[in-house]
Amino acid sequence: MAEFTSNSVEEYFKGKTILVTGATGFLTKVFVEKILRVQPNIKRLYLLVRASNPDVALQRLHTEVFGKELFKIQREKWGEKFSSFLSEKVVAVAGDVSLHNFGIKDQILVKEMLEEIEIIVHSAATVTFDERYDIAMGTNTMGAYNAINFAKMCPRIEVFLFVSTGLIPEEPFRMGQTIKTSSKLDISLEKQLIEEKLSDIQTRNANEKTITSMMKELGTTRANLHGWQDTYAFTKAMGEMVVTSTKGNIPLIITRPTAIIGTHSEPFEGWIEGVRTIDFVFVEYFKGAITSFVGNPEIILDLIPVDMVANSMIIALLVHSKNNSSNNLIYHIGTSFDDKNTEKLRMAIKGVGSVEREFNLDPKSIDWKDYLMNVHFPGLVKYSMQPKM
Repeated sequence: MAEFTSNSVEEYFKGKTILVTGATGFLTKVFVEKILRVQPNIKRLYLLVRASNPDVALQRLHTEVFGKELFKIQREKWGEKFSSFLSEKVVAVAGDVSLHNFGIKDQILVKEMLEEIEIIVHSAATVTFDERYDIAMGTNTMGAYNAINFAKMCPRIEVFLFVSTGLIPEEPFRMGQTIKTSSKLDISLEKQLIEEKLSDIQTRNANEKTITSMMKELGTTRANLHGWQDTYAFTKAMGEMVVTSTKGNIPLIITRPTAIIGTHSEPFEGWIEGVRTIDFVFVEYFKGAITSFVGNPEIILDLIPVDMVANSMIIALLVHSKNNSSNNLIYHIGTSFDDKNTEKLRMAIKGVGSVEREFNLDPKSIDWKDYLMNVHFPGLVKYSMQPKM
């Protein structure tokens, strides 16, 4: 593996043009904040936002991303120049990942993006576990297909990073592979089943509530049939299959974070957005809505702070730039299960003083009792509960 210096990250991202999808997502915000903080001299950052037009996309970015407490350190650093810095570096792109070319209407913008983009981070997803099957398929599976096809039209593309999920071996999914060995997966058939189900429902003149219920049930049924616990993980796995099988010669990285929780230390301790995964139980306990919870004390909860996930993504991009091989493309980011490849990322920056400190991705460094009691829970109360109380 290539040698790194204390400024390897800054050198790599200097002058780069990056496209990030799902820009208003929790993890994506933290990733964007870190990139802009460690290397403000990127050339351009295209942020794809689900929106009907560029004005709405820009408004969403300002209210749902840059206006958040997460960016307070950068607002303090730049002062009144923060807005002009953003307008110089960031382009709000209105689109929808479920559509070809993300449904971008401005063809001049599409041409500019295709000519300039060197890195694509595809993070857009619907993360609702029991999402409607048609919506989850459109965003998580076909979104990945549209993103990799967009990358294949970019002559300057260096790497494509796909944010996925899953507690499975740290190796890529083969097309048609399932968790249940007795079943065979055909993505075209799954799409056909969705279309047939929707057509059948519509002939009955069902209301929206019924349509949603039936499409959610279809997703869960199909996921369970093939061995996945929910529609989210199932459609993300199909997204991986599509990207891996159609990427051509595009250098590909797949990161699979486990349950993502609030920041460990960067840009400051405890920042979180919304009530996520196991936090639902904690919040209900804080409110007094539940006083006990049935569980197995031997079960390991695989949680990972969001800043460590963002750091892992950044270091994975850097390592890939230094060692452009087709191997070790899958990185599990969590605190238990198979993470041999991610351990190689940790070893790559071990002893490189400032990089190891500034891009901490080692969960062994977490004092869990201290983090949960003094960082995560206070952050949960401050950022996720107070506005609603």
